[in-house]
Amino acid sequence: MAPAKRLDVPVQDLSLIRGIWEVRVKRHRQKQKKEQERMENSALIRIDQQWQYRIYCKSLKTKDLQRHLDPPTPCTGPPQDDLTVQTDSDRLIFRLEGDRWMDFPRELQWMTYLQEWCVRGTRIQQLPDVLSLFTQLTVLDIPKNAIRELPPDVGRLGELRWLNASYNRLRSVPPELGSCEKLQKLELAGNRSLSELPFELSSLKQLLHLDLAENSFVSIPVCALRMTNLQLLDLSANGLTDLPQDMDRLENLSTLFIHRNNLSYLPMCLPHIPSLKVVVVSGDLLTSIPTKLCSNPDIKFIRLYDKPISEDRRRRKEEGRRWRVQREEVQDSSDKEFMEAYLSSLQDRDTIPCSTTKVSFSCRL
Repeated sequence: MAPAKRLDVPVQDLSLIRGIWEVRVKRHRQKQKKEQERMENSALIRIDQQWQYRIYCKSLKTKDLQRHLDPPTPCTGPPQDDLTVQTDSDRLIFRLEGDRWMDFPRELQWMTYLQEWCVRGTRIQQLPDVLSLFTQLTVLDIPKNAIRELPPDVGRLGELRWLNASYNRLRSVPPELGSCEKLQKLELAGNRSLSELPFELSSLKQLLHLDLAENSFVSIPVCALRMTNLQLLDLSANGLTDLPQDMDRLENLSTLFIHRNNLSYLPMCLPHIPSLKVVVVSGDLLTSIPTKLCSNPDIKFIRLYDKPISEDRRRRKEEGRRWRVQREEVQDSSDKEFMEAYLSSLQDRDTIPCSTTKVSFSCRL
């Protein structure tokens, strides 16, 4: 009987094999990322889009074709049409207004050269799927629409500087927005159901202006405390009951709006913010205020007092809000305009009044 043949089986450390494959996977992902960046920066895509746009224009009638092919002219007054493409200081701006719009126009997909969107007062509920193609977009101004969510593709707008999605129907913000590292101004006011921000927004180190007014926040988002260059923070008209004791981490903060909340005290760290210039609070519920905050001549400390109303009127007011959503949005915008005008009037004053009562007027015709 022939002897059995011996087989030498190599035995390797499993951790060593795993490490080898992890290195290979990492290199493969890096290669894919470089290829994707190369394709995004390639002129071939833009050339293809331009030719597709020309083909689309050939299918239009003569009148419509003239409107799309003529170079846009600067406009000093309001546009005559609710859909225009304008140049303003050598910037290409897309404007869309009017409640007859329920979706973006089809021809927008060929206008990837645009640098600004200004879409207001429409019934549009979602942004187009081609949003990621607008790599040159620096301003996305889309307030007072019916937008329910921001797509993850918004994180691919690497040149974005200003995002205004106020007075829509947002319930959340995508974590991918944290990839827009050049973002300087973020406005999310008036989205009633918005109550938190993803931690990934902590990477927005260049953000200077954060507006979260008229939402459902019960505390300051953690990511906001990590935005080290933040200069203006608006958390008015939320459900805040206290402020964190480490707010002095925002060393560049100059303006803080926290009125129309449920705050009964202010943290002792507020006067320690070296750049703080303006603090606006509601004085009705406040019982504890740092002495340094009131006595510091460099800080304009403004306490707003609302006229007290009866419980019956308060209940009727809450019930009426359910049926006057659009009217409430207009009123909230007026409140913000009032605060801007009021603060502007204080810039030239050496002193400010110890308290201010805001008075509303109405007349019936």
